[in-house]
Amino acid sequence: MGAELKNHLHEQYYFKLRLGFAGLAVFCLFSALAFRFSYLQIKQYNHYQTLAENNRISLVPIIPNRGLIVDKNGVVLAHNFFAYTLEITPAKVYNLEETITEIGKLVEISSVDRKRFKKFREQSHNFESIPIRTHLNEVEAAKFAVNHYRFPGVEIKSRLFRHYPLGKLGSHMVGYIGRINDKDLVNLEASGDLSNYKGSDHIGKSGLEQYYEKHLHGITGFQQVEIDADGHAVRVLSSNPPIPGNNIVLSADSKLQEIAETAFGERRGALVAINPKTGEVLSYVSQPTFDPNLFVDGIDSENWKALNESLDKPLINRPLRGVYPPGSTFKPFVAMAGLEAGKREPPYSIHDPGFFTLPGSSHRYRDWKPSGHGSVDMQKAITISCDTFFYGLAMELGIENLAAFVRHFGFGRKSDFDIKGEIEGLLPTPEWKKRRFKQPWYPGETVIVGIGQGYTLVTPLQLAQATAILANNGVAMRPHLVSQIQNTQSGKNQIVAPFIQDKIELNPNNIAIVKQGMMDVTLPGGTAASVGANAGYAIAAKTGTAQVIGIKQNEKYNEHGIDERHRDHALFIAYAPAEDPKIALAVIVENGGHGGSAAGPIARKVMDYYLLGKLPATEPVKENKKSNGNTAATVPEEELHD
Repeated sequence: MGAELKNHLHEQYYFKLRLGFAGLAVFCLFSALAFRFSYLQIKQYNHYQTLAENNRISLVPIIPNRGLIVDKNGVVLAHNFFAYTLEITPAKVYNLEETITEIGKLVEISSVDRKRFKKFREQSHNFESIPIRTHLNEVEAAKFAVNHYRFPGVEIKSRLFRHYPLGKLGSHMVGYIGRINDKDLVNLEASGDLSNYKGSDHIGKSGLEQYYEKHLHGITGFQQVEIDADGHAVRVLSSNPPIPGNNIVLSADSKLQEIAETAFGERRGALVAINPKTGEVLSYVSQPTFDPNLFVDGIDSENWKALNESLDKPLINRPLRGVYPPGSTFKPFVAMAGLEAGKREPPYSIHDPGFFTLPGSSHRYRDWKPSGHGSVDMQKAITISCDTFFYGLAMELGIENLAAFVRHFGFGRKSDFDIKGEIEGLLPTPEWKKRRFKQPWYPGETVIVGIGQGYTLVTPLQLAQATAILANNGVAMRPHLVSQIQNTQSGKNQIVAPFIQDKIELNPNNIAIVKQGMMDVTLPGGTAASVGANAGYAIAAKTGTAQVIGIKQNEKYNEHGIDERHRDHALFIAYAPAEDPKIALAVIVENGGHGGSAAGPIARKVMDYYLLGKLPATEPVKENKKSNGNTAATVPEEELHD
């Protein structure tokens, strides 16, 4: 068979055809590449130049100095200081536990430091630096600096720390700051303030630190820093300095605060003192208290457990969140309601047999004095705290009218105070009971509201504000702790102006009757005679006792026969000088017994210092003490009952 002849012309044709397609493909690819290069180099030049610049330039936040908190005399209650911290970025560390162990050979790393680090790590991102040790001294900082090369991902930083130089004094008032958590981040994002917290680790958590956070924090600054390929800073290109936070000045006096807190001794309770004409809070006590410095770096588990599980509940802000039956301190406001409604116009009086009975009922509502007080008018009823008088008055007023009237004195509503977390308290009504318990309102429940018992609940702040409103003849000023805000940039002071929240028109004659009855409380024969003895100024007051547990109808209360925590609360309200009030206050001593003997002497010490500059005796007030060191040698029988 002969060899097959090849068609060279045919093969050459297809070869050229394939070569042409290949060339066209190469041309298209190079054209696309050239187009892409042109697009990136020309069209997208500005975009990629910006990205490249961002890789070369880093924005470093500069945390502003937090504003100071000072009392009315300039005494510092909260300030800042710089300290060295040793911080680890977990993402840059190969073996975290081994690294911490090796660091511990250079500087002390306690078990508390390890626990805090573990807690912060759980709350932080892996690429964020987390402190393993704070407050390094210069020797420790130098020792680590020499060995820094051995610990990639570990750095010494200088950070700003918050400090409360007076420790526990006024801690519920001042509050504290703590590390920013997820909830804080959500709130900051919702308020549009998140960008101002770049680089910040802390935020106000309670008290004035929380309420005035926007004023105290300041405005974060930034530096444009050029960095090399290894991420090291080369030079600062530009700087936008931070603006420090504003300082806040309180209306409270730290010395008055110290006197008030010391007067409580080891007892639990609360005190709020207010200037009735301006609403400025002069003293704000919640006992027991705590050291806010424990929270700044993150409280350790042992201290947290001790505070959180204590039976004394030191973390509860009692003036705002403690609720108590007002007891007989409620009677002056019931009296005002009766006078204004025309139910007890002078010379109206009753004969008190020692009990009150509802029409058609045999049940007796007892007076604190079983034999009764005889003939009692409105003024005397306040002075001797006659229960029978107020039982009948409450019934005649009716619960709806009574609740509506006393609401003007701040009961049953928030005061818009400048600390968050305030509780409304409770002014009961038939509608409330039906909604809460699905039960009707009974007449007997109105009877006991007349003496501040039953469902009625108040906070110490409400009780102090109500006293201030009464002292101010029905004008309710908004209570506030901060008197001015100092702008650290301009040096100008923004005064917190007094603000009228409510005003009830009261008959001057009716006010005079109630006020005279309260003045007589601190005179011989009144329920707080020893509190007013040799005062040097006139005091208008009312004592009160609030039951913690109920007792049977014919059973006599014996405070020494029951557990201390089941004893009655002692309450005391007062304002002075009675003719021109400059201070109004409320004191509650939990399980203290009787208002005149337990809470009254505390109030007297506070008023003596505020009005006269008089320092109290060095000895602490003893529980149920029957004399306050004045000439009144004995306590009247009335003072043991409210």
